[in-house]
Amino acid sequence: MSDSIELSDVELQLYARQILLEDWDIDAQERLKLSNVLIIGCGGIGCLTAELLARAGVGKLTLIDADTVEISNLQRQIAFDHHDVGFYKAEVLSKKISQINPYIKIEYITSKIDFNNAAALITQQDLVLDGCDNFETRYLVNQMCKDANVPLISASAIGLQGQLFMVDGESACYECLFPKEDHADESLRCADSGVLATTPNLMASMQAHHALLYLGLNLTPLKQKILLWNGLNMQQRILNFDKDKECQICHSSQSAKTI
Repeated sequence: MSDSIELSDVELQLYARQILLEDWDIDAQERLKLSNVLIIGCGGIGCLTAELLARAGVGKLTLIDADTVEISNLQRQIAFDHHDVGFYKAEVLSKKISQINPYIKIEYITSKIDFNNAAALITQQDLVLDGCDNFETRYLVNQMCKDANVPLISASAIGLQGQLFMVDGESACYECLFPKEDHADESLRCADSGVLATTPNLMASMQAHHALLYLGLNLTPLKQKILLWNGLNMQQRILNFDKDKECQICHSSQSAKTI
């Protein structure tokens, strides 16, 4: 592991297929190496997102999840097997990623993200990726990212459907799209409603892809847009959405910037 900005000979070999891309180059790869990314949730989405970003060469990943591995997780959470049942997801995932790419830095936290630690965690990041499975955490992360002006890419999966969108700068936020008073039903989780094995992994791949576009090329294709995936009919839609003038998160964030 090296703190140098320049890519070593081994890293150049490791990332050679990316660097060969017409729209990618060594500069883009070095930008990845300098990037800090926080992944919230090491479940169905976080497992694959973290692995893909590690393989691609994101310089530092911080994983946070307070849950331990259960047998029911093995159906879709590709980082785990039967030997991992009972161990912390974030720790197991961290160890696996370290074996896949020893040239990046990985930290893990086996506690929940909450009001006590969210601000300190998020302000250190270049990008936050949310793949958690509860609304309370999503609203908290959205608020903290807006306050800290840290970009957020949020992915979710339930049943055979998925959603993906980005919050960045002065764009509309999660609460603009899903007002808290209308979307606080915690029963809408895969633990209660079910999820096909492929759905979270498909959404994780798209989340990781968007993260690479942003970190390497500064592209924001889903800024203030939501991607809707329907796995039953294999259809995908991208819809624009506007900032809610009544959104308290956007209003308080803007007020803080003008003080």
